[in-house]
Amino acid sequence: MTPFTALDGALLVDKPAEWTSHDVVAKLRNHFRIAKVGHCGTLDPMATGLLILVLGQATKLSEKLMSSDKVYEGVMRLGESTDSHDADGEETGSMPVPLLSLSDLEEAAKSFLGDQHQVPPMVSAVKIGGVALHKLARKGIEVERPPRLIHLYSYRFTDYEEPFAYFTVACTKGTYVRVLAHDMGRKLGCGAHLTRLRRTASGKFDVADAHVLEDILKWTPTELTQHVIPFLKLKQYE
Repeated sequence: MTPFTALDGALLVDKPAEWTSHDVVAKLRNHFRIAKVGHCGTLDPMATGLLILVLGQATKLSEKLMSSDKVYEGVMRLGESTDSHDADGEETGSMPVPLLSLSDLEEAAKSFLGDQHQVPPMVSAVKIGGVALHKLARKGIEVERPPRLIHLYSYRFTDYEEPFAYFTVACTKGTYVRVLAHDMGRKLGCGAHLTRLRRTASGKFDVADAHVLEDILKWTPTELTQHVIPFLKLKQYE
């Protein structure tokens, strides 16, 4: 058995907006010259928040760590729909927003709780026939996507300033929050898309314990090891 080193473990990163999860992985791998770096759960470029990086031998645990439930905070804009269901997409339609209260949104959210089948968006990294959907979407091709079973433990609206609705959601892995925003827009009859998303928790890990990428890049290799959660401790989170 290969002995563990101080770099065999996980690093909690607070992902900045406009970076892909792969961008963060590549940056840390090259900056610190680490041979093996992976991440547990992709965040869209627009999204910020908790991104769990696994280093060295800890990459073996990525699947189990990735399977954890997630918690998000987000903002959706009512009255406008986009092809990607978020603000990075092209507008596909707009409708007047009906007179709504925070209570109306809370009531609508209740119907989404529990098990449901969710169809992944065309603008996503999901692969059909070995080809990522977003590559097909860029060519104007839409294909049938098998629905996925997801579960929402909680879905709450915390504020509403028309047309922006603020919410939190706790869900199983693989849930597309931008699809939730799109589906909520359809339920309300006015369309909607996601304008902001932040992952605040993944399993037992919390974004409050994560480190800003800009700060991480200022660390020395020794300082990096001081912030890595050791492999054997990670085993407790499986």
